[in-house]
Amino acid sequence: MIDKKIYQWNELYPSKEVLQNDIELQQLWKLEVDDKIIGLIVLTDIEDAEYKDIKWLTKNDQNLYIHRLAVHPEFQGKGYAQKLMSFAENYAKQHKFISIRLDTFSQNKRNQKFYKQQNYKQLGSIYFPKQSEYPFYCFEKIVNV
Repeated sequence: MIDKKIYQWNELYPSKEVLQNDIELQQLWKLEVDDKIIGLIVLTDIEDAEYKDIKWLTKNDQNLYIHRLAVHPEFQGKGYAQKLMSFAENYAKQHKFISIRLDTFSQNKRNQKFYKQQNYKQLGSIYFPKQSEYPFYCFEKIVNV
């Protein structure tokens, strides 16, 4: 991302500790090709404190949150991020989540377009001061009514 001038992640985030916690909570999913991990996604029902002031489309009950969606640079642009998002939506439907919520960096126009093309609605902004001075935009998509 840094090569593309997207300063969303840095030396503080995501840390090995954050990813280890994702593994321990069994909320990190990996995408493999030929026994090589090429992507990952975190699916959790835990709402981050930063989300408390967002006016979501649905009430705070049975919501799935996506974090740390990543595809190895050598495999980007080949549909793998879409594959991870499809997995997340199927997971949400199977586990009776009402909606999927996520945030993406305001300076990452590619991600914003990606989520909007999949019918996620942009709702508000939050800040992660240790990551960036710029806001992160929150999105939600209703998957079960």
